[in-house]
Amino acid sequence: MRIALFLTCFNDTLFPGTGRAVVEVLERLGHTVDFPMEQTCCGQMHFNTGYRTDAMPLVRRFADTFAGYEAVVTPSASCAGMVRDHHPGLAAQFAPPALRAKVADVVPRVHEFTEFLTEVLGVEDVGAVFPHRVTYHPTCHSLRGLKLGDRPLRLLRAVKGIELVDLPGSDSCCGFGGTFAMKNAATSTAMLADKMRGVLDTGAEVLCAADNSCLMHIGGGLSRLNSGVRTLHLAEILAGTGTEGAA
Repeated sequence: MRIALFLTCFNDTLFPGTGRAVVEVLERLGHTVDFPMEQTCCGQMHFNTGYRTDAMPLVRRFADTFAGYEAVVTPSASCAGMVRDHHPGLAAQFAPPALRAKVADVVPRVHEFTEFLTEVLGVEDVGAVFPHRVTYHPTCHSLRGLKLGDRPLRLLRAVKGIELVDLPGSDSCCGFGGTFAMKNAATSTAMLADKMRGVLDTGAEVLCAADNSCLMHIGGGLSRLNSGVRTLHLAEILAGTGTEGAA
């Protein structure tokens, strides 16, 4: 299968290890992964703050960049949701017919990473080893947007050596929400405090999720508490081999 990695601008800039982990897992399963260098932002920041026409060049670039691939895989539920839920609407409103057709062709082939593994490849055990106590936070985009359900948990349960513990209040928002955390800092901080309390109550060594944006928010709070809890994208756990530093 000809797979393209859409790493997202956020991960490319701040969490490139997540992209390497995705490639490692997919190559372990026998697939070849391309990284189209023309990729940039999906336009989510522009869209969410009301600059919808300014998002259109990014919609065009995405459609041009990923045309021709059998599958486009991203380790971001948030950006997968932007492409699948909003690119078609933006194209319908602002794009000429040729671009609307290209967007309509590309969008159905865009998959969030855990969704791609479980639903497209039909795989749950990816050969991972991660001997640590882990809890999983279902981010709002993965839970309510893409409706990933238990797909991430099925992958985690198949990891050898893992001790997977439930997160109290797992379905509550962490308070990040992109610009929400800046525009509504007091509310965001209160939501974060509730989420951190739940994480600490699990006694987990590692908190994982399908979005590094939320992990950055929660991880920042946990580090200020000197909690010792690490945050890792789920892909980095699935790439684990059990050796020091593998995850």
